Amino acid sequence: MAAQVPTDALKELKVNETAKANSKGSKPAPAGDDDDHAEDSDDDADENGAANGPDGATGAAKKKKKRKPKKKKKTPTAQTEPPTVMVSQLFPNKSYPKGEEVEYKDENRYRTTNEEKRHLDNLNTEFLSDYREAAEIHRQVRQYAKKSIKPGQTLTEIAETIENSVRSLTGHSGLTEGDAMVAGMGFPCGLSLNHCAAHYTPNAGNKMVLQQDDVMKVDFGVHINGRIVDSAFTVAFEPKYDNLLKAVKEATNAGIREAGIDARVGEIGGVIQETMESFEVEIDGTTYPVKSIRNLTGHNILPYSIHGTKAVPIVKSNDQTKMEEGDVFAIETFGSTGNGYVRDDMEVSHYAKNADVQHVDLRLSSAKALLNVINKNFGTLPFCRRYLDRLGQDKYLLGLNSLVNSGIVEAYPPLCDKKGSYTAQFEHTILIRPTVKEVISRGDDY
Repeated sequence: MAAQVPTDALKELKVNETAKANSKGSKPAPAGDDDDHAEDSDDDADENGAANGPDGATGAAKKKKKRKPKKKKKTPTAQTEPPTVMVSQLFPNKSYPKGEEVEYKDENRYRTTNEEKRHLDNLNTEFLSDYREAAEIHRQVRQYAKKSIKPGQTLTEIAETIENSVRSLTGHSGLTEGDAMVAGMGFPCGLSLNHCAAHYTPNAGNKMVLQQDDVMKVDFGVHINGRIVDSAFTVAFEPKYDNLLKAVKEATNAGIREAGIDARVGEIGGVIQETMESFEVEIDGTTYPVKSIRNLTGHNILPYSIHGTKAVPIVKSNDQTKMEEGDVFAIETFGSTGNGYVRDDMEVSHYAKNADVQHVDLRLSSAKALLNVINKNFGTLPFCRRYLDRLGQDKYLLGLNSLVNSGIVEAYPPLCDKKGSYTAQFEHTILIRPTVKEVISRGDDY
């Protein structure tokens, strides 16, 4: 989920001269098998019938029927399509796959073999298990989504397929009070088309259909116990967009390579921009330079908070903030054929409770009731209107607007470049571990 640079902060960015012109997010046990109980009842009835003859005699001479053996429940060994099997069932010992582990370099090289650092790493077993489970769920769901997304589908159909798959694989439907806080969606599934770069998901009644000529950013998060894996990719069906997607993917990978303990985020932004803006793309006979969207950034991730306190710019800046041991970062980059600058546009769908807000007296009873629902079901996790709909909330817009106006809830409008332009996004979550950097969301797909 994209983080946006505050407007005032843009003045502090120092973009290199050659690029100035272009710069601009307890499992329920399976239900019992009713067939087994039915078979037991039938067997008991057969035995009773065999023990009593028609004349009331004990029927000792009669042969008893053998009890049918109970059917053993099969443990799933593979994922279904669409994904429905809980990942914890596929990995019963919690031995979830690791992400890509990258050794530190230069002055941090010693950390890989340092006994003290390895001990610190081993203390994070639960932390790593939660992140790796969330990452494996993300991989399985997105790989199915990449195969199944086709022109002609509605955005609502695509979003709900992804979100319902995540809920199935975590084992938490999010329909009972507090269930979505245990595990499930880290933030709503973003499906941003063409010039819209981020934060668009369909509200109820949305009839928008994916077209053959569209470029769609698919951005969603998975969380286990508040530990959020945030990863995104871009879907395009026409080869004319290949260079745009390649530019952004390579820029994201460049940012991941530069990330590590003591790395300065402003310098990482410079490498991302240099990689991104070395590309150009020809679309329908016109050649466009690919620009880094200068007011969007990557970000660190905190428990139950998709946007932490640190940002990773995607253009060169003088930000001297360092990455530190134990940090979790979403390295995400956005490229554009437009101005390389996004503004709020279109209908709002994304919201999140502001963790820092002080107590505010609310006059509207609908606002108070809605805040109670948000506290119990989402906390500080982002949500969207569809999530309120599926919880049975209705006529909540007045109360929601009141919460936004009072500062208790923050609205995240869609972020768009100029109309007619195309934008792309790729993103991975990385763990800055004591001994190695782990690209937790890395998969065979990207």
